[in-house]
Amino acid sequence: MAYLKFQCSFSAISLLLLTILVLSSANYDGKYKYNGSNPYSDEKPKPENDNILSTTIAIQGMVYCKEGHDQPFPLEGAVVRITCDAVDKVGFETTPFSFLSEATKGNGYFLATLCPSEISANRKLTKCKAFLELSPSDTCNDPMDVNNAVSGALLSSHHFLEEKKMKMYTVGPFFFTTEPQPVSNGY
Repeated sequence: MAYLKFQCSFSAISLLLLTILVLSSANYDGKYKYNGSNPYSDEKPKPENDNILSTTIAIQGMVYCKEGHDQPFPLEGAVVRITCDAVDKVGFETTPFSFLSEATKGNGYFLATLCPSEISANRKLTKCKAFLELSPSDTCNDPMDVNNAVSGALLSSHHFLEEKKMKMYTVGPFFFTTEPQPVSNGY
């Protein structure tokens, strides 16, 4: 009877060790390093957009004017601001970085580009947002928060333009209106 208990315990321990071996090998990537998350490490996992400016980025979109119940129309001459959070070379937050798009064309289209060489070598951009900045119109100049144009449209997904070596983000469409918009105070 004691031999049977020992045999069962030995089998259970062997099965447990085999399970641990299989699970640990699932994290092995063949490069002699641990590929899973280490609970004892101070290193934090980095999000996909941690280094948003590893290549040239471009932000595109459309800006329209919405007057009353009329159909929106493209707004020529509008400007969009892009603001990015940044960290220094050791990971501490620094002053946000902002740049402006070119003025929209007659069809309301805007494009803003930023090259890695335009950023200080010891700064890394992390999270970027697009905001309506300027309307050329005296009457259609109140920004609407449609698609987060006032609160900030997060640049989240992009497609890569291989021929230009550029990450292209699309936001909007954004709208200015002739009617003053209520200001939200967070309540």
